[in-house]
Amino acid sequence: MTRFDETKASSRPPKEGRKRRINEGDGVTQIALPFVYRPRFGRSDFVAAPSNAAARAWVLDAEAPYRWPEGRMALWGEGGTGKTHLLSIWAGRYGAPVMAGERLNERDVVALFSQGGFKAVALDNADCVPSEHDLLHLINLVREHRVFLLMAGRLPPARWPAVLPDLASRLRATSSVPLGQAEEDLLHRLLLRLLAERQIVVAPQVTEWLLRRLPRRASAVRDCVSALDQAAMASGGKVTRVLAASVLEGLFARDGEP
Repeated sequence: MTRFDETKASSRPPKEGRKRRINEGDGVTQIALPFVYRPRFGRSDFVAAPSNAAARAWVLDAEAPYRWPEGRMALWGEGGTGKTHLLSIWAGRYGAPVMAGERLNERDVVALFSQGGFKAVALDNADCVPSEHDLLHLINLVREHRVFLLMAGRLPPARWPAVLPDLASRLRATSSVPLGQAEEDLLHRLLLRLLAERQIVVAPQVTEWLLRRLPRRASAVRDCVSALDQAAMASGGKVTRVLAASVLEGLFARDGEP
């Protein structure tokens, strides 16, 4: 997969330990040196579930793009439901450049198509493009060059803000498929996968305790694992129920959850 800009790069965490000990005289001081975490967006890393079955069918099927009206498709759903992951898998299959909506601009779009050599383009956070003119220009070039376009956003394209009549018309003509709220089994498997990605060892009873109390959203699971990682590194110890409770309290206070 070629990436036109540096967006959500994927790599496996290093196999080395998460901390290094540095000698200071006769004593030993443990200093946390965390690796830079980058989510893994491989096909085998995607957690399949009924909530994303329709999206998988419309994106991962070998003949899927040829069935898209106008050659365009949009994935939509709230954060953490797997939109970026699916988009990355699809981009890897078709060798599509991946562009970030929040950084999209006409100059980069023109430069991309002047290079050529691709048959598909992926646009993440497509509902965050700063300029309507730039998004319209991308859609027009995709149509002109007869390449496929997969986009991802929080809402279906027909509900993206669009003042330009031509852009509004093209967005209404863009097919879309939602990724729904995560099921219990998906949340469970997602939590275990994210913990493994960050090399965090958590006892099964603590994992179950967390799952019973976390909000039923994939984004909440991701936020929790990230906060657990930081807390464990700061404390230099393992993830206990006391540490997990402290992390949850902080997340709930941040989000205004009861």
